[in-house]
Amino acid sequence: MDPLSPEALRASFVNCSKGDAKRMPVPSEAALPPASRWAELDFFGWRDPGHPQAAWMVVGGDVVGQGEPVGIAMKVSSAGSAGRKNMCTLCFTTHSASDMALLVAPLAGPSGRRGNTVGNYVCADLACSLYARGLKRPARAQPHETISVEAKVERLRANLVAFVRRVVAV
Repeated sequence: MDPLSPEALRASFVNCSKGDAKRMPVPSEAALPPASRWAELDFFGWRDPGHPQAAWMVVGGDVVGQGEPVGIAMKVSSAGSAGRKNMCTLCFTTHSASDMALLVAPLAGPSGRRGNTVGNYVCADLACSLYARGLKRPARAQPHETISVEAKVERLRANLVAFVRRVVAV
């Protein structure tokens, strides 16, 4: 993924109004990953402690097969499975319930304005790219997989594309 500025992050959102994108709390330049780390990301996701029920994700244009990144605004659902382990639907990392979040995204366009949404159980810290590459270890022991890191990254990218397509209704 190419490095993005706060302005580029705001401009990428497809499922919220321009006013909502302008008001969303994006990380400052200083809080963004250094240029050398962007290549390890398939998407940049963040949550803001001041907005605990909100999450945002910007998927690289190279991942979704277009030149521009795609931003998705999401809500953190209170629905969950307390006491159970869960698997991220993007990177297949397993977590305890406290480290997993059901993220619900309004659909882009008129359908989303009518209240239609899609959701995924995702790593609460939105570090799926790092988990898939083995650059970050989850707290819970993981099932053994026989596929390579490259295959895990490809699987993550395919799951991201499917999620983005569901949100933009392509």
